[in-house]
Amino acid sequence: MTTPTRRQLANAIRFLAADAVQAANSGHPGMPMGMADIAEVLWNDYYRHSPSNPHWFNRDRFILSNGHGSMLQYALLHLAGYDLPLQELKNFRQLHSKTAGHPERHETPGVETTTGPLGQGFANAVGFALAEKLLAQRFNREGHAVIDHRTFVFMGDGCLMEGVSHEAASLAGTWGLGKLVCFWDDNKISIDGNTDGWFTDDTPARFEAYGWQVVRNVNGHDPVEIKTAIDTALKTADKPTLICCRTTIGFGSPNKAGKESSHGAPLGKDELEATRAALEWPYGPFEIPADIYAGWNKVEAGKALEAEWNALFDAYAAQYPEQAAELKRRASGELPADFAAQADAYIAKVQAEGPVIASRKASQNAIEAFAPLLPELVGGSADLAHSNLTLWKASKSVSSTDPNANYVYYGVREFGMTAIANGLALHGGFVPFDATFLVFSDYARNGVRMSALIPAHAIHVYTHDSIGLGEDGPTHQPVEHLASLRYIPNNDVWRPCDAVESAVAWKQAIVRQDGPSCLVFSRQNLPHQPRTDAQVGEIARGGYVLADADGAPDVILIATGSEVGLATQAKATLDAQGIKTRVVSMPSTDVFDRQDAAYREAVLPKAVRKRVAVEAATRDFWRKYVGLDGAVIGMTTFGASAPADALYKHFGITVDAVVEAAKSL
Repeated sequence: MTTPTRRQLANAIRFLAADAVQAANSGHPGMPMGMADIAEVLWNDYYRHSPSNPHWFNRDRFILSNGHGSMLQYALLHLAGYDLPLQELKNFRQLHSKTAGHPERHETPGVETTTGPLGQGFANAVGFALAEKLLAQRFNREGHAVIDHRTFVFMGDGCLMEGVSHEAASLAGTWGLGKLVCFWDDNKISIDGNTDGWFTDDTPARFEAYGWQVVRNVNGHDPVEIKTAIDTALKTADKPTLICCRTTIGFGSPNKAGKESSHGAPLGKDELEATRAALEWPYGPFEIPADIYAGWNKVEAGKALEAEWNALFDAYAAQYPEQAAELKRRASGELPADFAAQADAYIAKVQAEGPVIASRKASQNAIEAFAPLLPELVGGSADLAHSNLTLWKASKSVSSTDPNANYVYYGVREFGMTAIANGLALHGGFVPFDATFLVFSDYARNGVRMSALIPAHAIHVYTHDSIGLGEDGPTHQPVEHLASLRYIPNNDVWRPCDAVESAVAWKQAIVRQDGPSCLVFSRQNLPHQPRTDAQVGEIARGGYVLADADGAPDVILIATGSEVGLATQAKATLDAQGIKTRVVSMPSTDVFDRQDAAYREAVLPKAVRKRVAVEAATRDFWRKYVGLDGAVIGMTTFGASAPADALYKHFGITVDAVVEAAKSL
């Protein structure tokens, strides 16, 4: 076999991408063809990974933020020797293939995060790099750098137009994430054509202003310039690096290179053949010569890197056994063995004490109780730490070099915060939570959606959960937000009614491994609800009978959060009037809906059709539980500016309203 040239190695990417898009009659060939030379240098000369073990903990991370160019990543993974056979590339964008239209972490070995919504992959990468920094501070010892890897990002013009990129880039510079290296595919083309009409930012100056090292004017098709740029990046330890690569979209295509026509559509058979001729690629569709496969394969090299690290870790474990055991546990995603028991003991203690406090304060108390048990817990808030009540006694800013740094001051950056938290979760070694007001979950929503889709074990804390926040008025009073978050698949939303349910919600969010949780808390104080031990245990099932009728109920009241107190007061009135009433507390409809049919029937028997739901939020969501014949007490408009008590009365969310609704049934 001959030794292939760099251009030939890069052309393997180009034609695997172009052939796959052509076979699917769908996709984006332009970016993979344009960034192939950059990818070839990075993956063959610098990127440290192990294709036979995609989860090796000290691997470098590669993030394709411009995820529409997914075939570039699939080609790289296939050529490097990951478990991604050629047939999967031939099945690009087909049902049940491992090569979806955009990279999906849960589908494809070697994909670190699901990308596609532009800019979010870059923001995830900031979370990855922050995780590496914090773990290195915590665990590395002199001569034992067991955490030492980089995060490499490919991103395009569209990623840098998105506001989330500004939010994340600013924080990356502030934190001095020197292990973060980003390649900007500066091809001046997006779907609508040349970007001169809508993207004229001085992007290098912007990143320099954020505190980044910027390598300008790199020819993205010249391996020598690319190598020099990467070498420059790797020499800088205290700043992230942006490498500005001028490329030609659709490189090699005689008639479509440099044009938007190569961005999001197949080249076409004739143009593909012309490109083969232009790039001197005399091979058929999906045909890769053995010498080029050999030039790309990194299986044995990856095993050697992993073996070298394993030896380093063994030496570390011999000298620092406690730290090694903790790192191993955290890397595996396992919680401390005694966490569940200690959490349950705390929950029982709260039930016995019965505090009357705001659930946001109950949340802070739960954090204070659980954080000492979980060194992997890393929190943060979008400039609302003292309102969200997310600080605890041992909080230490990640801007410090403290080995136990565990708190992120995100500033007013809800979207960036959420996407960075996703990256922290996906890197491994951390259980992150972020926080803002519930109404501002709108700013973060696509990040929450991606938490659920990826999925990422991130916890999203939202306080000031209703019109109960009062005088700040309708701009700050969430109405539709609970329903909106509940409609995201695989996203558990908890709205607890008191300190006990708040503690249970925190425990369940922590132990959940297969997706995110949204914890929604009140500003105002909430009454403690009496319960048996059995009822305390049932909170984790999402919905349970909090207060039952004497005999079969005539009517069922369903409530969450601050409105559970209204429901229990209404029950007392209804019972006194001879109407046998059951109160169901439903802190998490998502979790309740996953329970078995027998349990759901025991809580909400089909025979009892007289049901009233009460929640200080949009009404229509609750029709799934009360039916068209039931009643819902809630909001149909935006809120208003006034004290909370006046607002509840004005909008008819009162004990009397619940009583009258029940009687009307």
